[in-house]
Amino acid sequence: MGLSTAWLEWLVLGAGHELMLFASVGILLIGLDDLLFDALWLATRRRDPAPIPHAPPIDGRFAIFVPAWDEAEVLPAMLHRALAAWRGEDFRLYVGCYPNDAATLFAVSPLVACDRRLRLVIGNREGPTTKGDNLNRLWAALGEDERAEGMRFAAIVLHDAEDHVHREELALYRRHLGDDAMVQIPVVPLIKRKERWVGGHYGDEFAEAHGKELAVRSRLGLPLPSAGVGCALTRSTLALLAIERGGEPFCCDSLTEDYEIGMLIGAYGLGTRFVDTVGPAGDRIASRGAFPREVEKAVRQKSRWIAGIALAGWDHLGWPGSQRNDVGVAASRAWLARWMLWRDRRAPLAALILLAAYAGAILTGLGVAGEWLLGWKGIVLGEGMRLLLAFNLLLLSWRMGMRGHFTARWYGLREALISVPRAFVANVIAILAARRAVTIYWRMLRSGEVVWDKTDHCQGEPVHQDAFIRRAVR
Repeated sequence: MGLSTAWLEWLVLGAGHELMLFASVGILLIGLDDLLFDALWLATRRRDPAPIPHAPPIDGRFAIFVPAWDEAEVLPAMLHRALAAWRGEDFRLYVGCYPNDAATLFAVSPLVACDRRLRLVIGNREGPTTKGDNLNRLWAALGEDERAEGMRFAAIVLHDAEDHVHREELALYRRHLGDDAMVQIPVVPLIKRKERWVGGHYGDEFAEAHGKELAVRSRLGLPLPSAGVGCALTRSTLALLAIERGGEPFCCDSLTEDYEIGMLIGAYGLGTRFVDTVGPAGDRIASRGAFPREVEKAVRQKSRWIAGIALAGWDHLGWPGSQRNDVGVAASRAWLARWMLWRDRRAPLAALILLAAYAGAILTGLGVAGEWLLGWKGIVLGEGMRLLLAFNLLLLSWRMGMRGHFTARWYGLREALISVPRAFVANVIAILAARRAVTIYWRMLRSGEVVWDKTDHCQGEPVHQDAFIRRAVR
């Protein structure tokens, strides 16, 4: 063999082996972590996902908060849907806009002028600021209305500008907020016909996360992250957070203020509940909505989640037991809460492991090609490595089976089958998003500024949404 290919052989075979070893060990550790959580889900699944409330339903008017920046295309339709679905309910819907967002203002102003249930709140700062800042402006407007009208709201419901609300949603909140400070219902991404590969992977992930992750945390009484939509909080809960934060309950310097507010409520010892149930018509009470259908937009959205939860969230929340206000988690169970936070924050590490696995697989393939074409030495795997790869293959098969199970529950068998190859799309997006998240976090540390890195939304026809609507809770 000539010297010209000797170095290439050393590089390809050596780097490929080391990357595969690193990735295999990482996949094993994360796979065992997931397997242990799956066992916990199986052990607790017989518990009632929607226990009967002990306290009577809460009375009073609800406030619906809908922050908006550049949402002229989807917001009017969302408002029409909400007003029609909640006909007869006592609520006021606050829409937060910016003075420099003329398109959204012109789109919603006719609706606001015609319906007294709508309240347009225009901030005094040009946008975009942050979603937390927008929500704080809505909180201030709520207080102004209470003082002017001599009344007090009972609860605040969070939704986004593209959401499809459920007609029984507010009634569910009334029943359960008597017992708990926060109630979260499932969030269901709409899988669209022409964008099922990129947009559809959200359906797979949310089906598993809200069918398993949030359900287990709720059953164990652990702090529950809010999804920011399909979420209701009692007014007194937000008032408590406002007192602690100088008058503003939502964190203005966070990219994931919704996630943090749910975790803080649990840290204060207040009850949080995930309720997955059906309405009188037999359909699941959930919040549905459109998600990005292009890779670039999906990467942008997920990078914001990773930067806010896994990186900046570590700074803001720490770990259970590390702060004096962590009264909601007993010392004997703090390790369990830390485990849940670790699962929330492992995304950058998981992306690095996935990148190493794909790079190692490519180099291994090049090594096999070099063996055939250039006479390189054959790749020899030791007994330990073969055992590790075989066990990882079993873990991967179990993981795909679990994802397919939850996707089938929400979207049917066809989407469950597609979820297996669609996992590759999800992995690529996760890798790209983790890289961008690190850049975002670095810029935040250097500049000290946080800007609403929102996702553009558009209308579209979903596929298989009826399968979800008809499917009852199991």
